Amino acid sequence: MTTNRTRSFAAVAAIAVGVSLTACSQDAETTPTAATSAVTSTSSAAASTTEPVPTDSSDKTSAAGTESKLTVVDIRVGEHDGFDRVVYEMGGTGTPGWRVKYVDAATQEGSGKPVDIKGAAVIQVLIDGSAYPFDSGVEQYSGPNPVPGVGGVVTEVDGSNVFEGVTQSFIGVTEKQPFTVTTLSDPPRVVVDVAR
Repeated sequence: MTTNRTRSFAAVAAIAVGVSLTACSQDAETTPTAATSAVTSTSSAAASTTEPVPTDSSDKTSAAGTESKLTVVDIRVGEHDGFDRVVYEMGGTGTPGWRVKYVDAATQEGSGKPVDIKGAAVIQVLIDGSAYPFDSGVEQYSGPNPVPGVGGVVTEVDGSNVFEGVTQSFIGVTEKQPFTVTTLSDPPRVVVDVAR
């Protein structure tokens, strides 16, 4: 009799544990954690978890690598979840540096000539460690100038002129918005993200 009760109790306990584990398993599938909900909602939301939307519009700077000799070979504008991205692809050697900030007006370095750029606000991009094509050994960007925006906050990107080791460019935007600046390698790139 004691043996039957012990077996009955063990069977009930096993069933209770099984029901409990099943309930926990179902809760995990039907109630996603914050991490899984960000990944599964949409693919663009997943991109924003690894690439946060910019939050401040202060000046940004970073020094170039020593002996850098880089030339802009391509300029691209793309649309991401929450921000527009401008990519300056470089050819040559070294690591680019940059000084990026909002300016009251687009003015060409050296000559002081005004640059006509569409947009209610202008971001000036200065890429340090730049070189003329005969010094870097690569052909300079010769595509459309200005590069049109993609319908987001960036209206257009103008210029990739080199003056005294610095490439100057301007990004026209529909309104002053926060931005970030980063560098990528293989190939070297300066990336400016502007929040929408």
